[in-house]
Parts: sequence; C-alpha cells; structure tokens
Amino acid sequence: MGVAICVAMDSEAAPFRELAVTCSAETVVGQARFQRLTFAKGTEALLVISGIGLVNAAVAASTAVQQFGADILVSSGSAGGVGSGVKVGDVVIGNEATHSFADATAFGEYVVGQIPRMPPTYLSKTPLAGVATGLEAEMKIHRGPAISGDAFVSAHNFDAVTKNFPTALAADMETAAIAQVAHLFGIHWLAVRGISDLCGPAAADDFVTHVDDAAARAAAVVIALLGAKVSN
Repeated sequence: MGVAICVAMDSEAAPFRELAVTCSAETVVGQARFQRLTFAKGTEALLVISGIGLVNAAVAASTAVQQFGADILVSSGSAGGVGSGVKVGDVVIGNEATHSFADATAFGEYVVGQIPRMPPTYLSKTPLAGVATGLEAEMKIHRGPAISGDAFVSAHNFDAVTKNFPTALAADMETAAIAQVAHLFGIHWLAVRGISDLCGPAAADDFVTHVDDAAARAAAVVIALLGAKVSN
C-alpha cells in the first residue's frame, strides 16, 4: 500500500513532519515537493506538498502515482465548513468529491460540477475510510461529500455553492482534482480535512487564525487511519 498524503502548503505539512519518526530528504519535481515519512507502528507515507489549487494538486498527485508508486491518494490539510452542523475545529472525512465551479450544463448532458466525459462526482472506496480513528472523543469527525474549486468560498459565493451542492460538508481547492487523478489511474483516494472557517464574511481571517490547528487535527486523523489499517 503506497499512500501519498497530499497537502497544499507548508503549514499543512508541518504536523505530519512533527508526528513522524523519520523524514527523508525532499525530492523536488516541478514545483512540488516529495518526502518519505515513517510514523509509529512502522506506518509509511509519501508527503506531497503541491501548492494551492486544482492544477498544482493534479500535477503533484500524478507525479506521486507515476514516479513514486502511490496507489492511495489522501487529500489533507484545511477546509472551509459548508455543511449544517460542521464547526471550526471539526474534521471532515470526505468520501465523495465534486468540482464546485465546473458547469458544462449548456451541452444538456452534464450536471453542475461535472467535467465533460468524467463522472458527475468521484466516490471514495478506499479501505481507509471505514476504519475507526479512535479520536472521536477528542474532536467531532464528519463523513460526507467535499467540493473543490479554484475560488475560495466565502460570503460572496457561499449561497451559490451551497445551492448547487446542498449535501457538501467541506470546501477546499484541491480534493476534487486529487480524486479525479485517482479516477484516471484507477486507484483509491480519500480526503481528511480540518475545518478552519465557515466560509462566511470572516472566512479569510478565520482561515489564517485556525489553519494550523485545522491541519494538525487532520494530520492526527490521517495517521490514525493509516495506523489502524496497518494493524488490521
């Protein structure tokens, strides 16, 4: 099982490095950075720092598959909460991903969020998704759909996004691209995102304030999922 943990920023990579037992030197491909980590119980993963946005995430995830042999892509880091009951400090395990600003409905055969000739949404079937994390007593963990786009979701576009995707729990700028890469290569994917803001008028400020904590919570859940899978 070659797991690649895909994050966009150094602040989202930091908690994985802090929790690792060993860290290799970084390898740089394009502008993405790759580093092999070992955690407790001998769990290993490839840490991928892609840069922000769909294209950066897709390029880095593709490289992780082709050059480093990853067969499970885990999208981690921070996200905005868009679902009812999702709060700052919670973690969303995304088992479905959709492009939030894709719209080819003019052709009459696609739904909002669907890239032409791609599925309407990407479903996660990874065995990691169903493993108990053991962290439910420390944080609220939700499981459900995630949406992604190159526009940061805040007060000015929140209503449109939630109207189109009423069941979505979290919004970020990478997960759907990572899920699409997994679909194209026929491998597994999963999203684990800590909620840093609620996509409202103060979303940008809240993101800056809470991104480190959100990333740390997501990292704790990812590592628990990996460790549980290895021990089973």
